[in-house]
Amino acid sequence: MTRETGANSATSSDPASGNAASGPAPVTATTVAIAPGVTLLPQRLPAEAQQALLADIRRIADEAPLYTPTMPRTGKEWTVRMTNCGPLGWVSDRDGYRYQTTHPATGRPWPQIPETLLALWDEVAGYPAPPECCLVNYYADKARMGLHRDEDEEARDAPVLSVSLGDTATFRLGGLERRDRTKSFRLHSGDVLLLGGDNRLAYHGIDRILPGTSTLLRDGGRLNLTLRRVNPAG
Repeated sequence: MTRETGANSATSSDPASGNAASGPAPVTATTVAIAPGVTLLPQRLPAEAQQALLADIRRIADEAPLYTPTMPRTGKEWTVRMTNCGPLGWVSDRDGYRYQTTHPATGRPWPQIPETLLALWDEVAGYPAPPECCLVNYYADKARMGLHRDEDEEARDAPVLSVSLGDTATFRLGGLERRDRTKSFRLHSGDVLLLGGDNRLAYHGIDRILPGTSTLLRDGGRLNLTLRRVNPAG
């Protein structure tokens, strides 16, 4: 996975398998086709579901604490903090980007992915195997994520599914080459975004967080939960 362009020092605080679906999320009145393979499901999670999922993430963070990743080679700290759940977790440090079975600080296995997220994957991902990783990124007010591609997975026929909780973020979507034209749109708390198909390897990132746009997280900020299938199905 190519990662942040221009990462800054982290300034954040802690935020307070089922049956496969028969196909990808259909385009209905509640979905927005952003680009080929990129689908936005606005407010897919209602307020009550967001609260319940946040409670799950808090339990996960108690067992697998948020930590500040660093860039390969330089050791420069990211502006986001992260943790994972699932059989595999994605990590970044001086040695590079990779998936591993244990938390880099505690050495313990990652907690299980919440059932609500597994059910969501089954409903909208259209992939015949469950996700193996849920990457949890916490963005404080000034955190951001430079343009990057999610490319450390062998199962590139599986989409990347992300869930937004908390403050609104400005999301930037590019093409398959870094020099391609980009466009931006906002992701609100409860939104679900699918990145797959022709644009599974599209560059994307977070330009900024809009503080005070949600009261879900006690201390503000945004959680992004990214479900990924790492190994090919079967």
